[in-house]
Amino acid sequence: MTIADRPAEVPQGSDLLPAEIRRGLKTSLLGQGRIDYFPKIDSTNIHARRIADAGAPEGTIVVAEAQSAGKGRRGRAWFSPAGKGLYLSVVLRPRIPPAEAPRLVLTAAVAAAEALLAQTTVPLSVKWPNDILIAGKKVAGILTEMRLDGERISHVVIGLGANVNTAAEEMPSEIRPIATSLFAATGRTVSRPALLHSLLERLEHWYGLLQEGHFERIRARWLDLAAIVGRRVTIAGVERTYEGEVVDIDQTGFLILRSPDGTLRRILAGDVSMIDTPSYPRGPEGSGNSA
Repeated sequence: MTIADRPAEVPQGSDLLPAEIRRGLKTSLLGQGRIDYFPKIDSTNIHARRIADAGAPEGTIVVAEAQSAGKGRRGRAWFSPAGKGLYLSVVLRPRIPPAEAPRLVLTAAVAAAEALLAQTTVPLSVKWPNDILIAGKKVAGILTEMRLDGERISHVVIGLGANVNTAAEEMPSEIRPIATSLFAATGRTVSRPALLHSLLERLEHWYGLLQEGHFERIRARWLDLAAIVGRRVTIAGVERTYEGEVVDIDQTGFLILRSPDGTLRRILAGDVSMIDTPSYPRGPEGSGNSA
């Protein structure tokens, strides 16, 4: 469904219409073809998965003014007020084996962090694997969903939710201690089209490097933005919680954790909490058991 299907529902003065998105966008793929725009949708990722299954080409984007059922990792709800944030999904068809799919999470996180840095001077950091924080509070989150076709990747949908111009008092009270927005952090309104342009341009750049086999450059940039190596953390997984020191991020995107007994574990996903004192400022540009 594109904007042309429901013109009467387009909010007056919207700055995220397809024509506005394309104007000044410096990409060759992302956002240059199909753009599905919605004044309100349940979830941009749900729609993007549906059209990707139906054959939507790589580079298709889905953008909405508001979401009624925006989701983060583990099915958590994402607060998505109308006209205040950036709610976006991108359809990709990467030429990488499924075993390397976790690399896309780090790729998207680097792109999102750099896009946010381009719009603000406030220091931020990446929280493994896919959250962006300002002063320890989440300002943006990434959700990647993959569809396999036999032993190859059919498509990956990368969803991004960013709190852009929401005032702190507009956020639900239960998330105020853990969430922020660019407006709340800086006191100024941020252009959503400019942020969207930065995101698509940085994602196209880093995604291109991934496709060309340069994941080490992505990994190095992610490590620079995250500043997590050497930190003591707890990681809450689906079945248990791990504690230890972060040793590295390996070549597939797994986190390498050294447990107190010296055991090294490769961890694919989990909720990270820092035990030691965090250091947030970031500038613009093993072996063992698996868990």
